[in-house]
Amino acid sequence: MSDYLIGSGIRISSVVSYNHLGNNDGKNLQEDKCFQSKKISKAGVLDDAIKSNSILYPEGDDKIDHEVVIKYCPFVQDSKRALDEYSSKIFMNGINTINSYNVCEDSLLATPLMYDMIILGELFSRMEINGKPMGPVLSYLSFFFKAPVTNHDEYVINSFSRQRDSLVNLLKVAGGLQPDDGTLLAFNF
Repeated sequence: MSDYLIGSGIRISSVVSYNHLGNNDGKNLQEDKCFQSKKISKAGVLDDAIKSNSILYPEGDDKIDHEVVIKYCPFVQDSKRALDEYSSKIFMNGINTINSYNVCEDSLLATPLMYDMIILGELFSRMEINGKPMGPVLSYLSFFFKAPVTNHDEYVINSFSRQRDSLVNLLKVAGGLQPDDGTLLAFNF
């Protein structure tokens, strides 16, 4: 959501996330070390979205309020409840707040994504370019991660739509199809 709002020219002032779940993920996140790691990965996505727009967030004026709360509630089992709130200052110092409330079976939501990631990772590990292994594949799999990490930081794209476009275009090229150039213009030379 932050990527979408900032990309739309809306300066986010505050992001607050509240989650509770009763599975092992929720239980593990009660340990401070695990929780801090999750908080850092969530903040990294937000930081990348902020860095992508120096007009809305000029250097020195790029801090926003960001809070993450995750609670373990055994009764709800695998049913994750997530409330996210994005607040922005708008025209004449007004405030716009967008809330989302999501309830899902956490493992059932994640499992198909894990299958896709494994299948694509295996495919990419076999692909070659000019007879050489393709190179860092995690950048293309960043679509599946909140905070992608590779051995080459320059390959990391931390923007949902750009991650998706990058993955789709790679698969198109691998299949012998013309990639989308994103401009929606057709040139005939």
